[in-house]
Amino acid sequence: MQHLVLLGTGGTIATRGTALGRRVAANATELLGAAEAVWDLTGIDVEPRDLTGITSFAAGVSDVLALVAAVRQAAAEADGVVITHGTDTLEEAAFLLALAHAGPQPVVLTGAQRPFDDPAPDGPRNLAAALRWAAAPDAVGTGVTVAFADEILPAIGVRKSHTLALRAFSAPGRSPVGRVDEAGVRAIGTSPHAPLLAPGTTELPRVDVIPQYLGADASAVDNAVAQGARGVVIAAFGSGNTTPATTEACLRLLEDGIPVLITSRTGEGAVTGLYAGGSADLAAAGAVFAGDLSPWQARLLLAAALSTEDTDAARLCLGWLRDVGAVGR
Repeated sequence: MQHLVLLGTGGTIATRGTALGRRVAANATELLGAAEAVWDLTGIDVEPRDLTGITSFAAGVSDVLALVAAVRQAAAEADGVVITHGTDTLEEAAFLLALAHAGPQPVVLTGAQRPFDDPAPDGPRNLAAALRWAAAPDAVGTGVTVAFADEILPAIGVRKSHTLALRAFSAPGRSPVGRVDEAGVRAIGTSPHAPLLAPGTTELPRVDVIPQYLGADASAVDNAVAQGARGVVIAAFGSGNTTPATTEACLRLLEDGIPVLITSRTGEGAVTGLYAGGSADLAAAGAVFAGDLSPWQARLLLAAALSTEDTDAARLCLGWLRDVGAVGR
C-alpha cells in the first residue's frame, strides 16, 4: 500500500462558478473523491490536507515557500506528495519545489483548466493521473513533475503554453518523463533534481525580469537596481540578444558584481552568446545564459542562489544549470 499526501492549495481545479466569477470552493477531500471516480486507485492510501484555498494568480512568493515547507514535511511522512495548484503560477511553484526537493519521493503538481463544477471537468482526470504516477515505482527518484492532460512533465523547463486548452502545459525542448492514461503508467525518462533552496527559507532577494522589445532603453535595468534588485533576468530577443542600450546597462551591472541571467522571450529553445555588440559581449563579461528556462523560472533560480551563503550567485546558477542539463558542460 503506497501512502500519499494530497495537498490542496486551491486553483481552478477547486473552483465553482458564482455570479461574480469563479471562486475556490472545493476542498482536498472533494477533489480526491472526484479523482477516485475516474480510475481505480486501489492500493493507494491518500491523505488529503488543505493548505491555502486561493487562485494562484493571487499567491506570493511567501505562499510558495510555505508550500515548500509543507511538501518537505509531507515527503518525510509519505511515499509521495501530490499538490493541486492553480495553473497561472504553477510553473513557478513547481520550479521552486525542484530547487528545494532532494528526496526519492515523487512530488507531483496538477491542476485544471475547467472548474470543479464544469459539466466536463478536466481536474479529476488530471488528479487521478498525478496520484497514479506518484504511487508508481517508476516515479521514485524523478523529483518534481507536473501531471497534466495525461502527460508527466519535468518541473524544470515546464511552462503554461495555452490560456484555455486542456493541454495547457509543455516543456519545450524536453520530452515528457511519463504518461498516464487508460493504458496505465509508463515512464519515459527521468527528471533531474538538484536542491538549491535551503530549508527554512521564508523570503527571497529581489530579482527583476527585464523584457526586450523594439527600441528598449536602459531605464528598466537601471531602475530595477535602484529599487533594490540584487540581480536581473533579461527576457531577451531570440537566442539571447539585447538592444545596445540594454547591453551597456548589463555590462555595467556585471562590472559592479550584480549577476545577470539571460533568457529568451520566444518561448522555446536555449539561449547562447552569438552576436558581437550584444549577447557575445554579455557572455564574455560573465552573464549567465539560462538554457531553456523561462524568464520566470530563471528569476527564481537567481533569487534562490542569492539567498545562499555563496557569494558568487552567477557561478552557483551556472553550476546548477549544468547539473540539471539545462546548459551544456
